[in-house]
Amino acid sequence: MLKGINQWCFPEGTDLDTLFSHSSKAGFDAVELNLYEPGGVGLTLESTAAEAESIKRKAESYGIQLRSLSTGLMWANSLSSEDEHARAKGRAIVEKQIELAHAMDIDTILVVPAFVKKEGDHGYDVAYRRSQAELAKLVPLAERNRVNIAIENVWNKFLLSPLEMARYIDELGSSWVGAYFDVGNVLNFGFPEQWIRILGPRIRKVHVKDFKLNVGNITGFVPLLAGDVDWPEVCKALREIGYADTLTAELNIYAANPYQTAYDTARHLDIILGGSAQ
Repeated sequence: MLKGINQWCFPEGTDLDTLFSHSSKAGFDAVELNLYEPGGVGLTLESTAAEAESIKRKAESYGIQLRSLSTGLMWANSLSSEDEHARAKGRAIVEKQIELAHAMDIDTILVVPAFVKKEGDHGYDVAYRRSQAELAKLVPLAERNRVNIAIENVWNKFLLSPLEMARYIDELGSSWVGAYFDVGNVLNFGFPEQWIRILGPRIRKVHVKDFKLNVGNITGFVPLLAGDVDWPEVCKALREIGYADTLTAELNIYAANPYQTAYDTARHLDIILGGSAQ
């Protein structure tokens, strides 16, 4: 498996040369870039295919692969929103992810498809049906561009079991729809290794972070090896299903020395993968 790190693991505004340089020096194989609103660093909703190709060449000059594309823009533009305009914006975001991923030979984009809320028309059943209907409109574009739409499990009160997540993916009926599995996100209500074995070949990419169960809330996310994830069992399960792609760290940065986050995380991944911490 490959060591990856998300762009969010660096201080906001970090230029790409600095980001790729630190990632390379730390020993990462890959960086996961994010799609931003116009004005963000790197890929934005206004980026052209030519600009994306230039960023790919820049990454390659540092020996860094680009294997997945994430975004935080779906939180405000959910495919399950009762607002038709928000759903349309959400589809446009995913379409842009697919367009840029294709230009950069990235095979997977991360999508958070839905949010369940107490207020308004955001019930669980509605979120399920509405988001699937919107994703179905995006599947043909993903298939034409040979880019996986990978559904991530996040703290959105949605897809709360691996059986349900597998069903949700399978019902879309395309081999270009899969799972972006986040190890740390399930620990508060499940066992990551069980999710991995159940989702199996549906898993396209993997996010890693750790979590302390005795905290039990959003502040419980901690650096790798500092929480309660059973990393030997997680890696065993990943190898059992034949996963050989990236383990991409998605962590909060250190307050005192932000860039040190990448170096420590790379060493932690070495330990997780059974290598040397030196």
